[in-house]
This record gives sequence, C-alpha cells and structure tokens, in this order.
Amino acid sequence: MAPLLLQLAVLGAALAAAALVLISIVAFTTATKMPALHRHEEEKFFLNAKGQKETLPSIWDSPTKQLSVVVPSYNEEKRLPVMMDEALSYLEKRQKRDPAFTYEVIVVDDGSKDQTSKVAFKYCQKYGSDKVRVITLVKNRGKGGAIRMNQMAIACGSRAHLEKESIAQRSYFRTLLMYGFHFLVWFLCVKGIRDTQCGFKLFTREAASRTFSSLHVERWAFDVELLYIAQFFKIPIAEIAVNWTEIEGSKLVPFWSWLQMGKDLLFIRLRYLTGAWRLEQTRKMN
Repeated sequence: MAPLLLQLAVLGAALAAAALVLISIVAFTTATKMPALHRHEEEKFFLNAKGQKETLPSIWDSPTKQLSVVVPSYNEEKRLPVMMDEALSYLEKRQKRDPAFTYEVIVVDDGSKDQTSKVAFKYCQKYGSDKVRVITLVKNRGKGGAIRMNQMAIACGSRAHLEKESIAQRSYFRTLLMYGFHFLVWFLCVKGIRDTQCGFKLFTREAASRTFSSLHVERWAFDVELLYIAQFFKIPIAEIAVNWTEIEGSKLVPFWSWLQMGKDLLFIRLRYLTGAWRLEQTRKMN
C-alpha cells in the first residue's frame, strides 16, 4: 500500500510540475508588449461647455491643477450622477474654504453603449470644462485601459491624481470571492496591501506616470500589476480607510470575473518571472 501511495505522490508531483512548465511556456509565448495606446482621431479632443472641440492636454505639459479625479465609466448613465453629485459637492466646498485649491474631474467613457457621455457632459455644462471633462473612447478597453489612456494621452497635468470608480461592489458572495482573490494576490504578486482592488487610489503625478507607463494588464486585474510595479520601483504606498457605499447595478459577474482575474494573477507572476515582461529599475521615489 505504501509503495503505491508513494508512486501516486510522485506521479502527482510530476504532473503538477509539468502543468506549471506548460503554463509558464504559454504565459511566455502569449505575452505581448505594452498595449498600444492608439487613439482614434475623435479621442484626441474633448468638448468644452459650449460644445466646441478642444485638444486634449498631455502628461508632459506643465502642472495646472492640484488634483485630477479620473472616473472610468462603462454603461453608467444611471449610477454616475450619484457619484458625481457627491464628489463635486465636496470638491466645490473644499475650494471655497481654500481658494488656492484647484481640481478637475475627468470622466472617461470606456466605449459605453448607453448615455454615459451625455449624462457626464451635463456636469461639464454646469461646472465648466475647466473643472469637468468628458473623454469618450471609441471602443471598450477595460478599466485599466481607460485610466491608462487618460494617463498617457490626456490631462494629468496635475500635481496629484485620484483614480475613482463610479461604483463600489460588495455582497456576501463577492466578499467570499474577494478573500480568496486576496490570498492569491498575496501569494503570487503583492504583499503588504490589504485591499488591492479598492477603486480609490491616489497617485502623485510622477508615480502615475511611471506606473501606468509600465502597465500591461487592462482589465480587472490591472490594479494588482499596478501595485506590483509600484513596489518594484519602491514607491511608498499607504492604505487609508474610506467610507464606501455600494450602488446597485454592477456590471461585474462575480464568479467569472474572479476566475479571469485569478488567471491574470498567475500570468502576471509568470511573465515577470520568466522575463517576458521586464521593469527597469531607476532612482528611488519620495
């Protein structure tokens, strides 16, 4: 009996090793370089409050705002107003208390099929395009792709940048999946971060430029690679508690989305481990 169990154990270990080698080969051979930041002609402009086209600013322009709030949105015509009303109310009050404080809210419509852009543009008309801009992407790129497109191609002429989801997702089932996902994050990619998926991240302008310019993943797991890159560059990271309220209507399909993210986590780890993706170390950031 004992020899049989030993043989089965050896066979199991051999199969696991073979599977890992095979997955590593697949991860390496299917790895692509940085996703192309190709912009369609209409994505090079935004409409001001009067409906006139203006050229998008560049990340290489001099800073003009203290804070940029980037809101990636996909089919959010019904939920976007809740977030925008609360955010703009706070930002306006803060500016009244401190006239030197400047901000901009950039809504990136990630190829929505509903009226997300039109809903967002109403805020541009109300507050002015100096404070609210709407960027409409021709096709859906995923949350990471939408934010990266914004980082590299527009705005972020600011001293600080805030990436904010227009939604929050929490339920018992999602919470259970979240804990399993966090274990995989800790085991494979990022240690020391309790919640990598919180869609409320603040970057300095330099940190945003360096991390997003190295980003490969454009879908849900992009947060993990972003933090992996930040830790590689030794960019200081701190977690601050925030009040987070769920708004019904999430487009996330829990099981399949987490399964996709689990695959992405494994591939992130293997692609950096095998050298398919590389990061070049530079000076340490403050």
